[in-house]
Amino acid sequence: MPSVQANGISIEYQTHGQPEDPAILLIMGLGGPLILWEEPLCHALANQKFFVVRYDNRDSGHSTKMTAHPTPDGAEFAARWLMGEEIEASYTLSDMARDGIALLDALGIEQAHVAGASLGGMIAQTMAIEFPQRVSTLTSIMSSTGERSLSKPSPEAMEVLLTPAADTREAACVQHLAGNRAIGGDPNFFPYDEERLIDRASRLWDYGIERAGTTRQLLAGLASGDRTAGLAQLSLPALVIHGTSDTLFGLDHGNATFEAIPGAKRIFIEGFGHDLHPASDKVIVREITALCRTT
Repeated sequence: MPSVQANGISIEYQTHGQPEDPAILLIMGLGGPLILWEEPLCHALANQKFFVVRYDNRDSGHSTKMTAHPTPDGAEFAARWLMGEEIEASYTLSDMARDGIALLDALGIEQAHVAGASLGGMIAQTMAIEFPQRVSTLTSIMSSTGERSLSKPSPEAMEVLLTPAADTREAACVQHLAGNRAIGGDPNFFPYDEERLIDRASRLWDYGIERAGTTRQLLAGLASGDRTAGLAQLSLPALVIHGTSDTLFGLDHGNATFEAIPGAKRIFIEGFGHDLHPASDKVIVREITALCRTT
């Protein structure tokens, strides 16, 4: 995959579709490399005549690891945040948003439709707030405004968030399966497919998971504050996609994001959890396509 030097770091990226088509920038969540935006979803968006760009955030995948920065105890800082303390971090969501903008610069893209999942949704929100001239539309998927009074993750979801990374492929697969049972949504709506999950876990292992970087990203999210006031100032087409069975960011997080953005549309998917399950691709592609075509 290609990479560019942008905002002082190396950013790994991949594209689908034709560069002359409108661009969609896909931003993945906590610790997640670009491959978590699965190929079928990317191809489906490209088939709708969009130029799809997915990339590894700093401290994930093949992009620069911020190893010069300290790696504090994520569990300790999460607990402090839940207690209402202010958190300091080596970098913030604003820095991560600038990475995405710098990637667009390097690719010669003046404006893009921006979609982010989980922490990626927070980065996408920050891009829209801080670089409104560069963001054509905003799609926030299973994400949050950062408001502290919103519901906390379930104990099982918190365990997924803070469990140390496995040190073998086999252990990583077991961990991925257990994590998906905790946050993957209602299996009556989004079937628990062990074969699919093992394949994904294996691909993630081969691509590379950076646990220390994931912790630094977590702190970036905790330290960046509440975006509600900034979201209220947005003037662009926006879409909020959230699941009724999300145990990491409860439905109130999606509703708060929807209520914060003037004129936003919301799609609350029954049984959808904190996982981009293939069964959700159809509705996600349909709704993002419809949003992008309003501009």
